[in-house]
Amino acid sequence: MAIQGPIAIGFDQVFPHGCYVVGEVEPVKDFDASTNGRFVQARDKTAGEPVWQIAVMDADPTVKAAQKTVAVKILSPVQPVPPASLPDSPFVPVEFDGMTATPYVGQNTGRLAWSIRARAMRAPRAAAAPAKQAPAGKEVAA
Repeated sequence: MAIQGPIAIGFDQVFPHGCYVVGEVEPVKDFDASTNGRFVQARDKTAGEPVWQIAVMDADPTVKAAQKTVAVKILSPVQPVPPASLPDSPFVPVEFDGMTATPYVGQNTGRLAWSIRARAMRAPRAAAAPAKQAPAGKEVAA
């Protein structure tokens, strides 16, 4: 099979309705290297960079409640900082760049699951302004 390793995927394919921060950025534990008294942060096997993770909530209204929260792992030499919250809102929208998805079989469920990774986290880009309506027969530049 030609596909080996993570599959490059766009943010809009993973979160077509967007997503929101619901947790803190945390280092991912390397379970093989860590011991009872010593925490060792995981490093990406290919890039060698430290791995961080953040919990986000999928804004897709059709996703079941139990599947709404997803951990996104971020490869970064320094701890990533989430974007600022929106004024007058408890929600922090976020987007990820350089995303990949790696399929695996969940140990507890025996079902196909996906590990989502990203290279960067940022505030969403502003949506394009809607075109202004003009009287019939005339065009208006937005």
